[in-house]
Amino acid sequence: MNAQVKAIWNRAASSHVQAETSFQTQQNFLARFAELIVRECANIAVQAEPYKANDLILKHFGIEQ
Repeated sequence: MNAQVKAIWNRAASSHVQAETSFQTQQNFLARFAELIVRECANIAVQAEPYKANDLILKHFGIEQ
């Protein structure tokens, strides 16, 4: 797993809401993880000018085109 993704995973793990059932807790974690990923991508896209935002996002997460 890419270091950036690991860092976001750890942020999600430390900030998601614990629920009454493990399934709800997993859903809360995954929702928080997805939100953090999207926010990270949005922050990268802000820096995109004059580059293509998708290129910067893929590079940031270590994903080849």
